[in-house]
Amino acid sequence: MAATVMELYGSKVFNEHEMRERLPSSTYKSLKATIEKGQPLDLEVANVVASVMKRWAIEQGATHYTHWFQPLTGITSEKHDGFVSPQPDGTAIMEFSGKELIKGEPDASSFPSGGLRATAEARGYTAWDPTSYAFVKDDVLCIPTAFCSYTGEALDKKTPLLRSMQAISDQACKVLHLFGKDVPRVATTVGPEQEYFLIRKEDYEKRLDIVLTGRTLFGSAPSKGQELEEHYFGTIRPIVSDFMKELDEELWKLGIPAKTKHNEVAPAQHELAPIYDTTNVAIDHNLLTMEMMKKIALKHGLVCLQHEKPFEGVNGSGKHNNWSISTADENLLDPGDTPMENLQFMVFLSAVVKAVDEYADLLRTSVATPGNDHRLGANEAPPAIISIFVGEELEAVIDAVCTDSPYAGPVKMKMDLGVDVLPKFSKDTTDRNRTSPFAFTGNKFEFRMPGSAENLSDANTILNTAVAKELKEFTEETSGAADFECAAAAWVKKTLNDHRRVIFNGNGYSEAWEAEAERRGLPNRKCTPDAMIALKDPKNIALMEEFGVLTKTEMLSRYEVEMEHYSKIINIEARTMLKIANKQLIPAATSYMGEVANTAAAKAAAVEGISTKAETKVLQALSHYTDEMSDAADELKEVTDKVCALEDESAKAHAFHDEVLPAMARLRAAADVAEELVDEEYWPLPCYSRMLFYTE
Repeated sequence: MAATVMELYGSKVFNEHEMRERLPSSTYKSLKATIEKGQPLDLEVANVVASVMKRWAIEQGATHYTHWFQPLTGITSEKHDGFVSPQPDGTAIMEFSGKELIKGEPDASSFPSGGLRATAEARGYTAWDPTSYAFVKDDVLCIPTAFCSYTGEALDKKTPLLRSMQAISDQACKVLHLFGKDVPRVATTVGPEQEYFLIRKEDYEKRLDIVLTGRTLFGSAPSKGQELEEHYFGTIRPIVSDFMKELDEELWKLGIPAKTKHNEVAPAQHELAPIYDTTNVAIDHNLLTMEMMKKIALKHGLVCLQHEKPFEGVNGSGKHNNWSISTADENLLDPGDTPMENLQFMVFLSAVVKAVDEYADLLRTSVATPGNDHRLGANEAPPAIISIFVGEELEAVIDAVCTDSPYAGPVKMKMDLGVDVLPKFSKDTTDRNRTSPFAFTGNKFEFRMPGSAENLSDANTILNTAVAKELKEFTEETSGAADFECAAAAWVKKTLNDHRRVIFNGNGYSEAWEAEAERRGLPNRKCTPDAMIALKDPKNIALMEEFGVLTKTEMLSRYEVEMEHYSKIINIEARTMLKIANKQLIPAATSYMGEVANTAAAKAAAVEGISTKAETKVLQALSHYTDEMSDAADELKEVTDKVCALEDESAKAHAFHDEVLPAMARLRAAADVAEELVDEEYWPLPCYSRMLFYTE
């Protein structure tokens, strides 16, 4: 089996091995310099690469190519062009030029732009990202690209991400230079853990709410949910195991290092985790993973749900973003074995702490979606308050640094810098805090707030840029010091003292923490419309402009895109609820009442004086809740129409949250009680128990 996996792995990827084997030596070296050092790619070199890449792709069965990009929808997009080029003599040749490899021109008018583009301004450009390997999918050569407008604004999520990676690399290299280390590049890495649900296709097709919105808008709680916790890491049922095996194989072909798979906490919920990779590559891989999950599930009679909260009352799905920063030889979030390595670690740790504290509001926007609003803080995911968990041992180190007191750890070492510094920080000596949004886990940070459906580019763009800002400040304050070590230690001490408020190792779900966070001055923006305002904050715009990651115009456009997207999602959900309630649920309840009434009448006719108490109770209760459904549906229709008429996108998004969501909740509450009363054969929607506890 190991040999089979080795043969499969990367077989659909034009990776470094293929480049080295197939490209002329000079072309390979030039392309390597572009990938590793960011040097411009010469068109002649591009032509050679394109020719060789085309031949390789055709060997893999490819007939078309596409520039594979990530517009502001958050998913991926592709326009397929054939290699075929007809000739005058009636034959055809297969062509693919360096120009076509480097740049494409897809229509940009119909993608979200927040006002950056008008419908009449259709031209957009895609530009090859050579640091993410091309691959073949569905007989199409896919070339990972960035996407921008005719006038140069970023219309995608990859462009700002690549800019942020450059920013943090530049600043981290300057910091390392002060420590006597000259490195050409520093990279951030990510290992995204993907959670998801699998339900049967036959049940999915009967649920218009899941089909149109990805989640159940109706559904009473099952008598058994996740209370027994036997699903977590439990035996994987055969139909799911077959799906997972095929998924692994297809991901391995695409060079995606799928590593861990298991059952998650909620019934029918599962997780896949890869080995970490360079950030942009890891995110490309995650988006491919999500796509392959959906395709392969269908082949097994299943549907993969990637919504953050598809089922009320059981855990939703997240996507933990395991983030670190490293050189080719060193993880910069590893404390190391010597005092100076420890000082370097404390500098990078302090920069992260300061970045998360100062830009918590901006980081919160990266995980703010309508779906994630249902999940955050629901005793299954971190609360909307961003804090950092460092563990007891590291917190004791921070205490020692901040107070100039000895560190009472396994081994004490005093440096003549006015502070105590730990010579070796032990990894994994503290328990994990599952309630923390941002947890240090030994040599990386686990950002646990992103939802399962999200593109992780936003979170990493913000994190990279904010940390770059703090590293730049460190360099500016210490580079001219007579005693660098003393200056560095002083900066660490001041930074940690100024930003310790964001460090919290306790229970993030407790009401006491919410009150304590407010006392500390930490932002608590519980819903998407409230969170997105941070995109307009001058402080945050200045951060992005300082490092050339996003302009003010691009930031403001993203605010408009996100607010409009929120309104559209809630509007779709509300309209879907109305259609299901009026065309399925109310008629089903009415029909069942007729059956019950007929039964009662038949009993009374058959036996004089016989009790019809049970039937009467059902009829009275069901009549009451059917009336409530009808009234709630009328109210929902009225308020949704009113909110849709608003012209200001910000006001509209807030109104959808404040007025439409409560009306949706009232309709659902009545319907869910009615579901408990109606015979299952009459109720048109497959129930939670059926969807979550299938036995194949």
